[in-house]
Amino acid sequence: MQEKIRAAPILVYPESDGEPMAETPKHQQVMIDCMDIMRSHFRGLTDVYIGGNMMLYYEEGNPRKSISPDVFMVRGVSKQELRTYKTWEQQPTLDFVLEVASPSTYTRDFNEKMEIYAKILKVKAYCIYDPYHEIDPYFVGFRLVGENYEQIPFVDDRLPFEVLGLEFGERDGALRLYDPVKAAWLLTSQERVAQEALARQEAESRVEQETRVRQAAESRAQHAEAELEKLRAALERLETTQ
Repeated sequence: MQEKIRAAPILVYPESDGEPMAETPKHQQVMIDCMDIMRSHFRGLTDVYIGGNMMLYYEEGNPRKSISPDVFMVRGVSKQELRTYKTWEQQPTLDFVLEVASPSTYTRDFNEKMEIYAKILKVKAYCIYDPYHEIDPYFVGFRLVGENYEQIPFVDDRLPFEVLGLEFGERDGALRLYDPVKAAWLLTSQERVAQEALARQEAESRVEQETRVRQAAESRAQHAEAELEKLRAALERLETTQ
């Protein structure tokens, strides 16, 4: 009897590990804000990809070899919609990873993940940040030297990451990015919209103030002209009676 040819099983690379995006809304906001700022900053470059909370697979044929960086940046990958990141299909070496840590994750962030990022993914720069300051250190950055990470020293209370050309620091209690070239903090989309709205309101207020000043000046000029006209008329009457 002829055996039936069976189809090879389809290897599935899940799009989620079943874990929530972040432990708390504050952790989630850090991830969203950092991705938003970085995407805006690099929007003019077509080969810079910013991702986060995405399943990243680093061994073809083995879905168990995976990790999910909170935020990452990689050069050499076009801006596109990726459901998962596979290093054998995309750029295998990442430039930057941010892990938003907590007391329940810092052991893995400083050990297992750090080992994978350094030895396997060759991540050039790695940052760990705890928005609640519950771990020690709660804010630290590393650069890859060979196959090991070297801690980055703070400069003006900020961590400079050469691969980004930017610096990470806390501003008003939130993790933000600083552009040393422009000597300015980079804003989120929401902050930019609010700033632009405020600038419009201030411009409109200046226009209204200038309009009121001009109208007042015109009114004074008209009043002065009317008074002058009265004086001329009075002078003419005086000359006529004489």
